[in-house]
Amino acid sequence: MTTIPSSAKPFWFLGGQTRVLVPSTATGGAVSVLEFTDSAGHAPPLHIHEDEEEVWIVLDGKVTFFVGDQKYDLEPGQVAYGPRGVAHRYLVRSDKARLAAVFAPGHVENWFTANGSPISSVDDAPAEFDIGAILASADGFHVRVAGPPPTE
Repeated sequence: MTTIPSSAKPFWFLGGQTRVLVPSTATGGAVSVLEFTDSAGHAPPLHIHEDEEEVWIVLDGKVTFFVGDQKYDLEPGQVAYGPRGVAHRYLVRSDKARLAAVFAPGHVENWFTANGSPISSVDDAPAEFDIGAILASADGFHVRVAGPPPTE
């Protein structure tokens, strides 16, 4: 068994906080685990991971996941799966939500960290971000935007 240090510092990504809990370097690239903490209404655009399987675990709050033509309303302890090549997105339905995302293989973690901004204080507001630059860099990680974010 390998123990992974829990010193992961959060960073801003698309207006929410993200932490790398298990870096892909600790698993030989096989898996990475990220934690996302987002506010009500947070919703990434519809997108496709060409290379990764993705599993979401809701830790706190209520989140709706849209995977292909399926919709899953999840609460803490519930899990959704996004196969590689299938369009997906999510919508935070509670005041705040925290979820873990498991990516296999794990190299897409580098896209998140390359496009994140450091958090100087837990009380900071989300950092400004350039969505165009983030989306442009997605191609290099075989992430493709396929539509808008979901709405209530």
